Amino acid sequence: MFATSIKLAEKYNYLEPKFTSAYKWLAEHDVTKMEDGRYDIADGVFALVQRYTTLPFAKARFEAHNDFLDIQYLAEGQESFGVALREGAKLVESNEKGDCYFYETPKFYTQVNLQKGDFVVVPPEEIHQPRAAYQEKEMPVVKVVVKVKC
Repeated sequence: MFATSIKLAEKYNYLEPKFTSAYKWLAEHDVTKMEDGRYDIADGVFALVQRYTTLPFAKARFEAHNDFLDIQYLAEGQESFGVALREGAKLVESNEKGDCYFYETPKFYTQVNLQKGDFVVVPPEEIHQPRAAYQEKEMPVVKVVVKVKC
């Protein structure tokens, strides 16, 4: 599945080498057996393996990044994932050093439900809401966030 604005579909090539190296790395590694942390994949591409318990919808925050696109891949569990255009979203907190910006929940957004083996690609022009519990059922997940330098 690939869902985005037509403006963004023309801006990014999701099959260029930095993306295909990330997809290949995800396919070749059983991240459920890897320790949490950072793994370098290619120049400007790295993976962050993480484990956590999903949150109630109201506690899962919308965020965005300026310097990287995210490939958020679910290796274990289920998660709901909100996505909206960043334009017009209300910024509530900035962490410039960590390249993470938090936003109010927008009035209009798309929700994607992820299960084992699913991923979503999020460019800087979109805000996203990771970690939300699917159907409000909190559960442990194993996720990889692959960061792709813009």
